[in-house]
Amino acid sequence: MKTGIVIFLLFVVPIDTIFSQVISLNGDWKFHIGDRPGWSATDYQDGGWEAIRVPAHWEDEGFNGYDGFAWYRKSFDGTKLIKEENYYLNLGFIDDCDEVYVNGVLVGLSGSMPPKFKTAYNAERKYTLPNELINFKGQNSIAIRVYDVTQGGGIIDGKLGIYRSPKSRMLIDLQGLWSFTTSRDWQPIKDDREWKKIMVPSNWEHQGYSRYDGFAWYKKTFTLDVKSIASDEELVLLLGKIDDFDRAYLNGKQIGKTYDGQPYGESRSFDQLRVYTIPIGLLKKDGLNTLEVIVEDMGNDGGIYQGPVGITTRTSFERYYR
Repeated sequence: MKTGIVIFLLFVVPIDTIFSQVISLNGDWKFHIGDRPGWSATDYQDGGWEAIRVPAHWEDEGFNGYDGFAWYRKSFDGTKLIKEENYYLNLGFIDDCDEVYVNGVLVGLSGSMPPKFKTAYNAERKYTLPNELINFKGQNSIAIRVYDVTQGGGIIDGKLGIYRSPKSRMLIDLQGLWSFTTSRDWQPIKDDREWKKIMVPSNWEHQGYSRYDGFAWYKKTFTLDVKSIASDEELVLLLGKIDDFDRAYLNGKQIGKTYDGQPYGESRSFDQLRVYTIPIGLLKKDGLNTLEVIVEDMGNDGGIYQGPVGITTRTSFERYYR
């Protein structure tokens, strides 16, 4: 066990959802030491893999002394879930860091893999399970890539399962994986081919950018469900709380910024909820919309660190979030 490292949760899930488990994921999983990209695929044939009990240190399950990469795989029955509900994965505690794939798509990560290793062994893993990824008519795959640097490793503790989440007040929920890169200044970066993935909301220090102070860009694309939005409703973008300053762009147009001009230690911008009005006609009804947020951090933790993050109506914001 490691000591002296504190990692915050990537997603804050209300306490009253702890008893709403729909599918238990404790028990036998498929397991293989090593690391290959294809092991995350839905149709990967894992019949030759070992069976391992979860949760448990893999050292106690026949892999004594092993440090390095390993993968876990398990399937679940989507017919036990309801399309109209929201769900999240609780994967307990993983030693040291992890990447989680559902039906071949990355849905969450904690810590940072080598070469910029950072442990997250003491953070409980709770990841949003997007409905658009779930096969509600049959089997679904979960694949977890784990890296352990020393001592005990693997999925070591917790009540693993798929849990029911409260209904979101957002028309478009933007929590989850975003594209991310550090930057030298406020200038836009056109080429995003080398950008990394990062979880929002969460400080970037907890995701491989330890002690980084300065500028960084976030980017996310999304489509619009026209049926859920009335043409005369005023919409707002909520970006939660950001440490320290930011500018937000939607489809290339700046729609908001927060900057109080105060120096480090005196600025309170980090504690302000970001609420930016979306101009009528700016959202694309057909095709992809692009949201970009540039953040400047003056010191200590940085980034989009607290929700809510998404798009909702002005009426809903005034009722539920103000």
